[in-house]
Amino acid sequence: MTEVSKDELVLKMEVVKVLQTCFDPEIPVNIYDLGLIYDIEIHPENKIKILMTLTSPACPVAGTLPGEIETRVKAMTSVSDAEVEVVWEPPWNPEMMSEAAKLELNMF
Repeated sequence: MTEVSKDELVLKMEVVKVLQTCFDPEIPVNIYDLGLIYDIEIHPENKIKILMTLTSPACPVAGTLPGEIETRVKAMTSVSDAEVEVVWEPPWNPEMMSEAAKLELNMF
């Protein structure tokens, strides 16, 4: 397991804050709390790679949401570049949501 520096942790938290401003238009919860973000990788020179999924392959924003996320993360002053990769494994399910998201959606 590689050790993560304090600067990388701070940057990752900043990226998470940006991701929490992105919403699936059909669900009133941000994509991070929905559990759609599988990984945030910090590469040299603060290049960010985000692995994410969607609630389903037929998601109406499948063609636009990854690009919107990439644009928002690239706009961060502390980021030199960003890439979003959509993956389908493991498939998303409601258990991946945060407790706050489940509360928001009355899923208890």
